[in-house]
Amino acid sequence: MIRLQNETLIGKSVLIVEDDSKIRQLVRIYLEKEGYEVLEATDGLDAKNKIQDYDPCILILDLMLPVLSGEEICKWIREEIKSPIPIIMLTAKSSEKSRIDGFKLGADDYVTKPFSPAELMVRIEAVLRRTASRCGKLSFRGLTIKPHKGEALVNGEKLELTYFEFKILHLFMQHPGQILSRTQILNSIYANNEKAVTERTIDVHIKNLREKIKQKSPIDYIQTIRGMGYMFEASKTNL
Repeated sequence: MIRLQNETLIGKSVLIVEDDSKIRQLVRIYLEKEGYEVLEATDGLDAKNKIQDYDPCILILDLMLPVLSGEEICKWIREEIKSPIPIIMLTAKSSEKSRIDGFKLGADDYVTKPFSPAELMVRIEAVLRRTASRCGKLSFRGLTIKPHKGEALVNGEKLELTYFEFKILHLFMQHPGQILSRTQILNSIYANNEKAVTERTIDVHIKNLREKIKQKSPIDYIQTIRGMGYMFEASKTNL
């Protein structure tokens, strides 16, 4: 059986909304090390656009932002678009009133600056585990799959995949960085009562899948490992 460590968290997209470039870079380094897809916004308006365009799984939100404040963004999320996206407020506002106001606005957690990046990672994991049903997708380097909706997208553009191409892509994205043999792939996507297929069928599905992705992205997500099988490579991010 194929197993994946940290499978409820890996492939989750995080939007950092922070006007301080040093803090953004610090948080990004820690997030990417843990396998998260990272997006950044530098002000409130940029944050609104990124939320609408990318539908991230969790928001790390500063409150003192240019253009629109973090409080305004949080109110917009909860009251206007009624999004359940988990929100962690990361702010220099440390008073009890600010914390209470943050939770009243709909924050799932509240972290004050200066902060420990390692502790922030633990808090992100804790929030994502509590709110796992809010993010039914996996995302790596602009390639996103929404299993419950049967959708796959590259940089927001929909991929037109067959049933088995979709199942193979979903399998790969559940096991990034792991070599999967043709036999493993075959056994995972075909039910016992389906017609007999050969490993060559898997090669054809993957060839077609690669070609469809290539039409929308220059990134070669699926690597052929000679004599062993295939591997989904998602170690680098570029959003």
